[in-house]
Amino acid sequence: MSTNSATKTVIGHSAVDKLVLYGGLPLLGLALGYFLPRIADWAIKQSWVPWRRPLEFIAESDSWWVAAICIAIGVIGGVLLAAMALEDTLKTTISTTEVEFLKNQKTTRVSREKVALAFLDGKEIVLQDSRSAELAREKHDQFASESKKIADAFRGHGYPWSDAGDPHGSEFRRWVEDDPDVSPAANAVLRARSKAFDQGDKGKADLRELRLEVAKLGYVIRDRDKKQYWRAVG
Repeated sequence: MSTNSATKTVIGHSAVDKLVLYGGLPLLGLALGYFLPRIADWAIKQSWVPWRRPLEFIAESDSWWVAAICIAIGVIGGVLLAAMALEDTLKTTISTTEVEFLKNQKTTRVSREKVALAFLDGKEIVLQDSRSAELAREKHDQFASESKKIADAFRGHGYPWSDAGDPHGSEFRRWVEDDPDVSPAANAVLRARSKAFDQGDKGKADLRELRLEVAKLGYVIRDRDKKQYWRAVG
């Protein structure tokens, strides 16, 4: 977590994170690239290893340029992995006027005047309005020991913070298909969401988008172990 004067606090994407990722992963890639000919020599002796032709070429070649290419690929791969890891890390910027969430090149901004309560729900930062509707729910990447820093950051910029979590937590009920206490439209969206849990990255995008659709229908959704729990707003 870092603070830029007294105007804002940034959680995630710290200088240390960048140093570890952009320093450590390329170095690891360099080491793997350097030892790749030796690894290939071992691998071609194993019957279960695929891609035997490229591995045989690497193992049998004594040319300096083959080693140089392996090292270069390792370093470039490390840089790309670092960029992907950083992009997948939530960056939260808190100021007295708004909260900004940035992840996977998608930005969500919530005006301070709309926030009636902020709290942590497990690994998720949640912002609620005065009707108990959710303005944002974003999964952070901080260690459990750093949770207090998140609370301090929100309090420091004047946001109402609940150490006890969601004051409406007891109102959540597990959703079952065609739940009679949920509107037909919300049931249809929740049915679509239930199919998205096992669809990888595409499923994550659908879960997020469909959560917003359910919110428009007057419901708050909480996901636990690929199960959906709901409560009505207000």
